[in-house]
Amino acid sequence: MTTTLDVLARERYVSLTTYRKSGVGVSTPVWHAVDGGELFIWTSPDSGKVKRIRNNGTVALSPCDRRGRVAQGAPTVRGTARLLDSADTAEARALLASKYLLVRIAEWSTRILGRPKRSGIAIAVRC
Repeated sequence: MTTTLDVLARERYVSLTTYRKSGVGVSTPVWHAVDGGELFIWTSPDSGKVKRIRNNGTVALSPCDRRGRVAQGAPTVRGTARLLDSADTAEARALLASKYLLVRIAEWSTRILGRPKRSGIAIAVRC
């Protein structure tokens, strides 16, 4: 049986909706990877989505295009998000690198050019 998480795993982008303290949803298209029943996202630690998840871990996920447009009738799944520590963030980043060529290229160019690694934090969503 195919779950909504399985459907999301095959998508290139998902719309991650996080919620402000007022309850208003804010949707952002993100790259993601699924492993062990959780969906993983990597982002900047000072992003709005991280701030909103710290206040309220309730999220919604829907398949979308790169601009965040969700097709009519697309499935939406609700879940609980948590911010990961640095070790788990590294694992999530590796999952994303295995799915997205641009992540691998960015990591490669960072190593080759000797640039400092971008700080980031991973978000895990359990549906």
